[in-house]
Amino acid sequence: MSALDQLIRLHRWRLDELRRHLSDVEALAAKLEEQRRRLDTENTREQSVAGASPEAAFAYPAYARQLIERRRKLAQSQSEALEQIAKARAALGEAFQEVKRYETAAASRLRQQQRREQARQQQALDEIGIDRFRRRGRESR
Repeated sequence: MSALDQLIRLHRWRLDELRRHLSDVEALAAKLEEQRRRLDTENTREQSVAGASPEAAFAYPAYARQLIERRRKLAQSQSEALEQIAKARAALGEAFQEVKRYETAAASRLRQQQRREQARQQQALDEIGIDRFRRRGRESR
């Protein structure tokens, strides 16, 4: 295995790792979004309970303060997840370009080797043809 093949293998492995990381971060963002939806649903339910019962209405302001803090933390986590997604996508794009660059170089090297081999084969066939031509010339004299 040539050094170029090893580089390609290494960068493909790195590309796969970055894909897994991006997938993990996107899953985290989806999980945070689901938590936000559940929080909104819970808030709606608590508001309806507080509207129906005077005892629950008394406790609702403390719940609302806690809910506001939870929303703030969740929004901050979502923002951080989106930043991580953007960074992971940028890194993934760069890694993909590197892999393509190395693969293009390997393909170019392979084409050059094939051309050289074809030229050697053609030269060998030409020499065989020249030898036959010379032999025929000697035989006809």
